[in-house]
Amino acid sequence: MFTGIIEGQGIVKKFDIKTKNRSAAKIGVYLGNLAKGLEIGDSVAINGVCLTATKISKNQAEFEMIDETLKKTNLGAIKPGEKVNIERSLKVGERIEGHFVLGHIDGTAKIIKIEKLSKEIKFWIELPNDLSRFVVKKGSITVDGISLTLVDVIKNKISVCIIPQTMKITNLDLKKIGDKVNIETDILGKYAISKG
Repeated sequence: MFTGIIEGQGIVKKFDIKTKNRSAAKIGVYLGNLAKGLEIGDSVAINGVCLTATKISKNQAEFEMIDETLKKTNLGAIKPGEKVNIERSLKVGERIEGHFVLGHIDGTAKIIKIEKLSKEIKFWIELPNDLSRFVVKKGSITVDGISLTLVDVIKNKISVCIIPQTMKITNLDLKKIGDKVNIETDILGKYAISKG
């Protein structure tokens, strides 16, 4: 379980699809200080994708992925040297600053417009049609693991506004029009719709 409050960025050190076991791919990420206390078997959200640490060496960790992860997320197209958003898993008893995030990505979406306003940056994102039914204006969404509030919802297009602190601590400052981002819609909204 995560909150969508990014703790920092990691750097992809390797991405290997020629694994010697049954996993579809392995990714090695330099975590820096975020590796402190990390143990094999712990969960880490990388660009919002919940992955399990399978190998740890100093400030770097390795994670295995299955085909579904490669198909549903932007990690299938990741390259060494790219920066990724990092969040360690939530501990019981901690404050929940964002919203409940599982790290189970619903799919990817495309950035279609970036507006640089006076005190914030507004990202417009085009969602796949099957995800647009799970979003509501002023509701929560996770974009590359970042807990954000929806500002506009127009059919399958949404907008989110980013404050300077979020731009500073996440990889959003590197994003451009046409880039794909991982989307996890609000779990509470999904349950409300499925039970309704």
